[in-house]
Amino acid sequence: MPAPPTALRGRAAVLAVAAGAAVSAASAGSAMTTTNTHATEAGDIALLANGEQAPATSSSAAPSSAATPTPSAPAPVVVPASASTGGTDNIQSAMLFAGTENNAQREIEEEKARRPKIVIPAIGSFTSPFAMRWGSFHSGIDIANAVGTPIVAATDGTVIDSGPAQGFGNWIRIMSDDGVMTTYGHMETLDVSKGERVVAGQKIAGMGSLGFSTGSHLHFEVEVDGQKIDPVLWLAQHGLELAGAGSSEMSLGSLGGN
Repeated sequence: MPAPPTALRGRAAVLAVAAGAAVSAASAGSAMTTTNTHATEAGDIALLANGEQAPATSSSAAPSSAATPTPSAPAPVVVPASASTGGTDNIQSAMLFAGTENNAQREIEEEKARRPKIVIPAIGSFTSPFAMRWGSFHSGIDIANAVGTPIVAATDGTVIDSGPAQGFGNWIRIMSDDGVMTTYGHMETLDVSKGERVVAGQKIAGMGSLGFSTGSHLHFEVEVDGQKIDPVLWLAQHGLELAGAGSSEMSLGSLGGN
């Protein structure tokens, strides 16, 4: 038989080489697992056998970055750096605000605990006791000082009267949280109104000499359970000594009055 043409021998050689490469790849565990992959490689071998160039294909080992998301491989969620930073800042700001509020509330509570519950209502000279005077009973004490001298609330409480009153010129009455009524009289000016909440030591008026008075002073009364008691002894029960008041004939255990 005559020798086969050169072109035929070349194609046969290419076909043999390609077939051998395919067998070697399969035995080495090459990843040809789908029908499409086998069909593509078979077509490439046929093209090589005919002396044509095989079309370029993308490598299966390098998946495209623009692959379509699937339920098993959803598209990644990218959080912008600015949004992430903003969220952190908001959380930190909220925590700082909450801490500041807690500190402020704690300071308020500590201040309330430190603040005295009972105070002397005015600074001045003790001029008249809780006793008989001029044929009638003087149901309070008098503390004299210049017109305008500050008068303060003796207790925490609510103002139940503030304004003109017979004999007092002006008066203020405060009901404390524990039921003690304190009365202040003859003031030149009034700094609080009926219904207002006050605390011990808060300025409520300026001293004066209005009403039945012989000079600028504060007339101060204390009433417990509807009964007027000696303010000097009431103050002493709370550790407060009124300068110039001296001693009283009444004991601290007997605070009754007429």
